[in-house]
Amino acid sequence: MLRGVHGEKIVAAIDSEKMPATDIPRLKDALVKYDEWVKKLNEASGNTLDELIENMVSLLNDYKLYIDVDLIFDSTEDFLYRQKGQLKLDNTVIEEFMPIFVRKCIEHECGTCDVEVGSQTPTFSSVYFESSLSNPVKGGGINIKTKDQDFSMSRKLYLRSSYDPEFKKEKTVTLETHLGYVLSEMKTNLDKTMFQEASATAHDIKLAVTGAKYYLLCDFLDMTPISTTTTDIDEILITRKAKRISSNIRSKFSTSTGRIAKREWYVDYLKNNPYATDIFKRYIGHILSQLNNEELIEESVLEVGYF
Repeated sequence: MLRGVHGEKIVAAIDSEKMPATDIPRLKDALVKYDEWVKKLNEASGNTLDELIENMVSLLNDYKLYIDVDLIFDSTEDFLYRQKGQLKLDNTVIEEFMPIFVRKCIEHECGTCDVEVGSQTPTFSSVYFESSLSNPVKGGGINIKTKDQDFSMSRKLYLRSSYDPEFKKEKTVTLETHLGYVLSEMKTNLDKTMFQEASATAHDIKLAVTGAKYYLLCDFLDMTPISTTTTDIDEILITRKAKRISSNIRSKFSTSTGRIAKREWYVDYLKNNPYATDIFKRYIGHILSQLNNEELIEESVLEVGYF
């Protein structure tokens, strides 16, 4: 069965030699629930776009609560919780959700989706030529740099490079890549270092594709908000509208005893700060506005008086 980025992480965890034996059956149960979740997402519907978004975000909240609490937090072993950063069982849920979610929303509004919507798709970053006057190399030694993005809407692009104006096959290099037009990075907790890294990424993306849009999505905020107006980030969306749990509380979660003692508090925290439907509606609004960006017509501009 072909599984997405989150499903692959569950499979990898099951196959890990370091995984405690008591957690293997629980991970196998999680894989079954994962398959059911993806099926429900793909079958989700709604009479309106708002209703579709609400139904899909509800499925996201239910499944994410299961992964965070039932699978990871409730484990009698400490491995799953302590290795969350390496295993990526929790933070890849949103990565897998977004492509399905966005594709279904576009199809609901437009009927079809003629762009590639995916996670970890290598998108065009830059082009360079490994050649010199004394060593011209076929096609000028053209090479493409790409970068995997947590979420991307892209189109496949084919490039040919040759010193031959007729592009004869034996003298031509043909490459393919993806041009990313809407790109997003997903963070569980956004701190200042991550913000600075995202600013640099957004700048590189817009140097490569001037019409690209870059959004940064995070579950929880772990920094003092900084204006994005001086950066190339189009918008930061805090999907749970909450701050990160303080370090003095998080430190108690590293042992099973500590997690049991704070379980009720932790569950209440997650349920009181679910993924916010209005944030996902805003994100989809940004995307649909890009798809509906029609070419300007002089008569129309003069009629409304602005463009």
